[in-house]
Amino acid sequence: MSTNPPDLRPDLAPAARLADSRRDGQPTIGMVSLGCPKALVDSERILTRLRAEGYGVSPDYSGADAVIVNTCGFLDSAKAESLEAIGEALAENGRVIVTGCLGADPEYITGVHPRVLAVTGPHQYEQVLDAVHVAVPPSPDPFVDLLPASGIKLTPRHYSYLKISEGCNHKCKFCIIPDMRGKLASRPAHAILREAEKLVDNGVKELLVISQDTSAYGLDRKHDTNLWKNREVRSHITDLARELGQLGAWVRLHYVYPYPHVRELIPLMAEAGSNLLPYLDIPFQHAHPDTLKRMARPASAARTLDEIAAWREICPDITLRSTFIVGYPGETEAEFQTLLDWLDEARLDRVGCFKYENVEGARSNNLPDHVPEEQKQERWERFMEKAQAISEAKLQAKLGRTLEVIVDEVDDEAATCRTKADAPEIDGNLFIDEGFADLQPGDIVSVKVDEAGEYDLWGRRL
Repeated sequence: MSTNPPDLRPDLAPAARLADSRRDGQPTIGMVSLGCPKALVDSERILTRLRAEGYGVSPDYSGADAVIVNTCGFLDSAKAESLEAIGEALAENGRVIVTGCLGADPEYITGVHPRVLAVTGPHQYEQVLDAVHVAVPPSPDPFVDLLPASGIKLTPRHYSYLKISEGCNHKCKFCIIPDMRGKLASRPAHAILREAEKLVDNGVKELLVISQDTSAYGLDRKHDTNLWKNREVRSHITDLARELGQLGAWVRLHYVYPYPHVRELIPLMAEAGSNLLPYLDIPFQHAHPDTLKRMARPASAARTLDEIAAWREICPDITLRSTFIVGYPGETEAEFQTLLDWLDEARLDRVGCFKYENVEGARSNNLPDHVPEEQKQERWERFMEKAQAISEAKLQAKLGRTLEVIVDEVDDEAATCRTKADAPEIDGNLFIDEGFADLQPGDIVSVKVDEAGEYDLWGRRL
């Protein structure tokens, strides 16, 4: 699970990103956005709707008439963070509306924070708006409150998350997302493409495609067709990726399960000049078949190695990122060693790892043979040591290569950039520390790599 960067907190965010100048008498809302990028998209949609109704967006607690806290409830640690953020907002502002995944259990929230004004579940936009209207009645000025065509974004202007579906049909025993967000509900293809086109027209240079299961997109719609630009487009990830790749921005796919039809995406990534980046974010979670069975995961590690080999044969530059869980209930030393051996074979480019923890409502809580915490920690350290060594070797192999990079930030010391192999916030960076003064966030430039670390690169601009 990846989390949003800390500067998306209203008390920490750059004011220019979140707020317009406040007119006299304008009601103003603050926002705390926790959890994954899918929750971030929900926050952006809520703020866009509120801005369209004449509300201002405050970059701090003191300037807000009320604060919305968009929570995460995936892990117990995330629940604790959400409760802490609610408590902080109550202390600093006093008028707090809670939404998001943790809001699916309102009694859990009100039991700790009975002073909250309202609690709504994930992607319940209308209920959030209703709660805001009650707490802070709207007072729009039709001559002043003009909403930008791109809506309100919490990410930097040059990249944007593009959510293509809600929910999930899987029944992984460690996950309660389907209970909180429901079954798979895909958006129509033309609606996604229209939003993506609007984002690109407004300066977005990179589209980060997200959902709970991106490769299952359209399954619930029976892959129906929609009219787009006078042609029919299926609600299918292959068709969607092909169309998105024609909009002129980089397209990066996240949360892709390794179904057989994923191989249809790889030739699109391998095409010369393709905007569909050779990058797949695939949540493998483990490699031993018995562990995967206890997880109720829809994957086979052995077949996955064959798939990875086939992908690399078609597209040698493909970057594979994944996340894993160590210390899952019943995981033996032999099962864990199988995971390390699999990692040696798979040679994934970017890897994250979590120590298993119980989540209230998850079926895995009731499994026998839970792994002691000290053993989880020891296995996590061994896993990360191996993953780090693989990452370092992969980056060393890029020395001397010329790569396209997108600029994220420029300060007095360097330009912080990302290659096509790096997603924002979760992967590494490439730094340009000479001849960077004229660069701006969103610029795409060519660099020659001349230094590599464990996770980051350094290069000089060409």
